[in-house]
Amino acid sequence: MLKKVALIALMGMSASAMAGEWQVKVGGSVISPTADTSLNTLIGPVNVEADHEYAFTPSVEYFFNDNISAELLLATPISHDVLVNGDNGAKIKHLPPTLTAKYHFKNSTRFTPYIGVGGTAFIAWDEEGVAKDVKEDFGFAGQIGFNFQPADAKNWGVFFDARYAQLSPEVTLTADTAAALGAEKFDLDIDPMVYTIGYSYKF
Repeated sequence: MLKKVALIALMGMSASAMAGEWQVKVGGSVISPTADTSLNTLIGPVNVEADHEYAFTPSVEYFFNDNISAELLLATPISHDVLVNGDNGAKIKHLPPTLTAKYHFKNSTRFTPYIGVGGTAFIAWDEEGVAKDVKEDFGFAGQIGFNFQPADAKNWGVFFDARYAQLSPEVTLTADTAAALGAEKFDLDIDPMVYTIGYSYKF
């Protein structure tokens, strides 16, 4: 899905002959998982969840016109502690590239609300603890937020947005853990909300 969204965005950029504007956004984010996973194992019920984390999340945005844009969210590798029945069981690092097509509600004020839909990816970077391997995953992404441009600002502004990402990567357990639980692998439901605040600059 992410590849299709990226292809559509790139085709749109070519068709516009680069007639629009670029915007760079630099922000800090809270990554807040909204889901967890319940497993029935040999030792009884087990609850597995990823913890909340913070990340530096720059993004690049291209405006086709005043209302329509495409934004690519980037980030340094995000490291989640995976809690098993409340205790640390593993650590998973990943990259979360997210591409959204956005609509900006232009008005007479300096606040510009926007909404966006698109695709996201979970690209596993590293894993430790009971996690032997974590597969890449792809899912739906939604976005809502606003940009505010102060009266004395020509190109820069501040923004806040909230994104939802639908992600459930497959986790393969180490041999000892798999034998103890009677389960070799499972889908780790994360489905995070990503809350971001930062600065924007339009070229």
